[in-house]
Amino acid sequence: MIIETRNLKLISGDTDILKSAIEGNAILAKRINATVQDNWTEFGVDALQYSLNKLTESEKEKKWWTYFPIHKYDNILIGCGGYKGKPTNDGIVEVGYEIAPNYRNRGFATEMAKGLIENALNDGRVKSIIAHTLGQNNPSTSVLQKCGFEKVEELNDPDEGTIWKWELKKFKS
Repeated sequence: MIIETRNLKLISGDTDILKSAIEGNAILAKRINATVQDNWTEFGVDALQYSLNKLTESEKEKKWWTYFPIHKYDNILIGCGGYKGKPTNDGIVEVGYEIAPNYRNRGFATEMAKGLIENALNDGRVKSIIAHTLGQNNPSTSVLQKCGFEKVEELNDPDEGTIWKWELKKFKS
């Protein structure tokens, strides 16, 4: 599955793509037919392995895990993102994203987030989308605000400290 935005092509990571990403950049580049720079992800191999494990359990969840954003004009992988699994029974899905350092501050995180949001909201089960950020204003909080999210809760994470929970509710038409 591919989500298209103006500047990005978000490729859904199936088991083959995720295995390639874990094996290394050269193998991933061949699999997705795009240039893969060294610093494309800060989430790291552990996050990719987690997604792979979840997809191995149920291929039906393919649309609900990792996406690889390809910058259309440069044909280069510029980050990583997606969802933390399929919608819950309450219709909640969590979104996350990252952009490689040399592609930041150019609107790509917002564009990627909007693509993921639209994709999720097109699923009839989704009633709201949540996200978590560090508990201070930062580029990620700006992205979420631009996408219409509201800060709904402040949490204390034992590893990260203060975390803000954000939510975007689906409006009935």
